[in-house]
Amino acid sequence: MDAAADTPVLIAGAGIGGLTTALALHRHGIPCTIVEAVDELRPLGVGINVLPHAVRVLALLDAAEGLAEGCVATGTLMYVNRHGQEIWREPRGIDAGYAHPQLSIHRGQLQMHLQRLVRERLGAEAVRTGCAVQGFDADGEGVDVVLVRRDGTAVADVRAGILIGADGIHSRVRALLHPEDGGVRHSGRMIWRAVTRAAPFLDGRTMIMAGNLDTKFVCYPIAPVGDDGRQDLNWVAELTLGGDAPPPQDWSRVVPASRFRDPFAGWDFGWLDVPGLIDGAEAVYEYPMSDRDPLARWGTERVTLLGDAAHPMYPIGSNGASQAILDAECLAERLAEHGVGSTALAAYEDDRRPATSAIVLANRAGGPEAVMQLAEERAPEGFERIEDVIPRAELEEIAARYKQAAGFTVDQVNR
Repeated sequence: MDAAADTPVLIAGAGIGGLTTALALHRHGIPCTIVEAVDELRPLGVGINVLPHAVRVLALLDAAEGLAEGCVATGTLMYVNRHGQEIWREPRGIDAGYAHPQLSIHRGQLQMHLQRLVRERLGAEAVRTGCAVQGFDADGEGVDVVLVRRDGTAVADVRAGILIGADGIHSRVRALLHPEDGGVRHSGRMIWRAVTRAAPFLDGRTMIMAGNLDTKFVCYPIAPVGDDGRQDLNWVAELTLGGDAPPPQDWSRVVPASRFRDPFAGWDFGWLDVPGLIDGAEAVYEYPMSDRDPLARWGTERVTLLGDAAHPMYPIGSNGASQAILDAECLAERLAEHGVGSTALAAYEDDRRPATSAIVLANRAGGPEAVMQLAEERAPEGFERIEDVIPRAELEEIAARYKQAAGFTVDQVNR
């Protein structure tokens, strides 16, 4: 990319949010370029869930076709205590009446799918790897962006109409916009994530969350049952450790299971063997459970934020990637409506910042997973009937309140 190359929209970050934004802009005829710090995009990470309101966006962008064959349309979400006793279950996706499924998929698979579509539709040069934003200088007409390689050597100075920071929880664009920001906020909890090839549990389409606030295990399939009769099961183990925030990390930190296995050693529920899944993983990735405080504003007249750069949140309620996809749709629509400029960015922030800030705060309070903590506090040794511990109306209210806050009630999505 030479110094004279201009683009109406420059997107920093080729993650799920940045790539979806490019597809949404292309749908509205708005040219854009993505710059990505890594030299080569690879299918990193583990499993994620894409909720029906985000799948609706992918379908609108003709980006949902081809995904279903390689992932699982989640049919049920179930919460259980640390003894494996059911607290609450609810249908999900099509089974719950949504017009679109809830997809459980490997994050890397979704990212590579979106990258392929971007390159096919926008051109091979639409995603420029090996360069990242170092700085920018915005004025009333646009923004001058300085791009560098990962080693700090110069790549180019680019003039863009607007700059979108979609560069993750450790966003450089956010740091430049908000040098006073308190930085990444550690929860005191650590999570370990992996994928294990194992026999299906329950009906092969169920997502389970087990335990409580301090000791939690999440598991769901992210691939269909193969000829070997097994599935790829994504799982997350979480423990409260306390202490100060660890240094920033990425998903490349592989650790031995001995770091966290002991608290889950007795968690064989019959229908799910938690220690067996932990032992069966080829690689386990460790990451501190972190977010950032919501911002009073995201950007300036010519620069804004999107996805984890704007509103990193705890991985609760399956909302991280889904909210980035919703950001992308909203931003593209506002730019198509108002033109590439400050009015569109202000309208985008007015739409998305309050909604995502509410989810960040709701996730800190446990989101819908609060039902597990209630069961632990009220019946730590288990129960015969959950209704004797938590009235059904209370369970329903917790689930409904979170769906409303996160924007994925059936009426909201289907409307």
